[in-house]
Amino acid sequence: MKRAAARTPGARPPLTLALPALVAVAFLTLPLIGILVRTEWRELADHLGSPGTVEALRLSLVVSFWALGLSLLLGVPLAWLLARVPFRGKAFVRSLVLLPMVLPPTVGGVALLLAFGRRGLLGPWLESAFGITLPFHTSGAVLAATFVAMPFLIISLEGALGGLRPRYEETAASLGASPVRVFFTVTLPMVAPGLIAGAALTWARALGEFGATITFAGNLPGTTQTLPLQVYLLLQDQPEAATSVSLLLLAIAMAVLIALRGRWTGAPADGRREGATPVAEEGATPVAKEGPADVPPGPGDVRPTPTPAPSEVWALRADVTGFTRLTLDAEPGTTIAVVGPNGAGKTTLLRALLGLTPRAHATLRLGDVDVTELPPHRRHVAWVPQDGALFPHMTALANTAYGLRVQGVPRAEARRAAQEWLDRLGVGRLAHRRPGQLSGGQAQRVALARALAARPRLLVLDEPLAALDQTTRAHVRHTLRTHLAGFGGVCLIVTHDPVEAVSLADRVLVLDEGRALQDGSPSEVTRHPRSPWVARMLGRNAWPGTATADGLALAGGGALVAADPLPPGTEALAVIAPEAVSVHRERPGGSPRNIWPGTVREITASGSRLRLLITSDRVPDLVAEITPQAAADLGIADGTPVWTSVKATEATVVAL
Repeated sequence: MKRAAARTPGARPPLTLALPALVAVAFLTLPLIGILVRTEWRELADHLGSPGTVEALRLSLVVSFWALGLSLLLGVPLAWLLARVPFRGKAFVRSLVLLPMVLPPTVGGVALLLAFGRRGLLGPWLESAFGITLPFHTSGAVLAATFVAMPFLIISLEGALGGLRPRYEETAASLGASPVRVFFTVTLPMVAPGLIAGAALTWARALGEFGATITFAGNLPGTTQTLPLQVYLLLQDQPEAATSVSLLLLAIAMAVLIALRGRWTGAPADGRREGATPVAEEGATPVAKEGPADVPPGPGDVRPTPTPAPSEVWALRADVTGFTRLTLDAEPGTTIAVVGPNGAGKTTLLRALLGLTPRAHATLRLGDVDVTELPPHRRHVAWVPQDGALFPHMTALANTAYGLRVQGVPRAEARRAAQEWLDRLGVGRLAHRRPGQLSGGQAQRVALARALAARPRLLVLDEPLAALDQTTRAHVRHTLRTHLAGFGGVCLIVTHDPVEAVSLADRVLVLDEGRALQDGSPSEVTRHPRSPWVARMLGRNAWPGTATADGLALAGGGALVAADPLPPGTEALAVIAPEAVSVHRERPGGSPRNIWPGTVREITASGSRLRLLITSDRVPDLVAEITPQAAADLGIADGTPVWTSVKATEATVVAL
């Protein structure tokens, strides 16, 4: 018995769309079938082997490859300019690029004739100064083919460049690579699929060019008569031979499209492309997190070794203006954690130090050298972005050696030093893997090794451990702390993790709206946070308000009594630790001076304790921390009415 094929609801396409689509397929297919049906297969070899056809094929290949070479020489820089450089008139330039694609080829030939012909704008000058005559010459056929075919390369490559995140190029620049070196070693290899696709389409279009060639360069056998032009002539006297030559051009075009299908034109391929770099933001595939099993060094791996004491040291002095406005002074070997809410200016600060943003400007001095006016690749400021930005076309070893190579270190010496850094960070056995074959934690350690191997004077890390799970994060944090202890420059770490800020940093810099709210030791910031965001990041309750004689008048209504109030009228922040909040089912008596009714709205686990979010109409939301046993004794559940109390001595009030 036959089983009916399973159909999902809505799987059958509507006829109003399916029928026109089938008609379109038939319309596109019938002309090709016509060529196949009308081809004289017995005489095919004779037609294609005739002297005229062989000569036309030779000339077509010469013209098309010269056109491809000119398109690469001129079109690649233009595509980069359109994709990477903002300038006035970009839309007009892009329109000029697209114009040959929509312009009738014969009109293009007329335009070329009026520009480069003997009576054109440049033709007389070219002939008198250089003896160059383009019309009715093979060079004219090359020029015509380049004019109509180069847009395919530019548009394809511009799209590929537009899809490439600038972070890879910026990271390469931070490692010391000049813009030209970045272009040839990072940009072009990473957009190679788009470049290959554009080059193939450009060559195929140049091979099939007809209208502009016959109008501008004529139809001279052996000089400008390419295969398309020969088809045009054969069609008048030898239609069978014209069909055979048409079949040859059709086969070449189909071969190009089949070669490009899926792999290079952007169509979905089977499975995930090998070597794809794991990324963590801007809509890309999330970074693969490294599990606990990946943490210990495997067989043949080298365990992390202490970093040698620095031979050179560089202090930091920076005055930042623009969106982020602050002054930074740090002695060699200092690690500064930069914290603050989203939009506070943390990344802008890092990019200003790197010289990569117009939003802020940094007057920067590293040691005795003023690098303010130097381009990013000459500042010796190494950057590790959140996703690592490892170059996907290079192995871990080549990635790590990149900064040394661009500084002129010989290949063997650079690779030896890179291997040492990979060994120190516990990923030496992965040296010959590409980024797509690394887990998130492994990739992050390779990115850190790459930055340290480049011998920077300033190291900036943008949430370097954000992609890792808790177990791996602790391991990498320990490794990072070990190597920062021997780093001779200053390190800035952007983080949202209070553990990172406390365990890695000598100072914590708190930013908000581009201003420095607090800059002190981790213990000072932990005890007396001056930002509600930082207090909440540290797990404290943070209530802004205005100081009174007894404590604080809260901004959202209500009052708090504190043991050490500030001068009345001072803008202040009340900080209350969750464990200092007592929870009761009945109104408590005794000494607490802050007592409020509320309702439990959320219960979450925090280690071996429970955190309760309690809402009240008298004070802002309050987080309390109790033991599971206490919660059971009190009968705590979501929606339970409770009373909360805080002793005046447990409430810290700090001036904002």
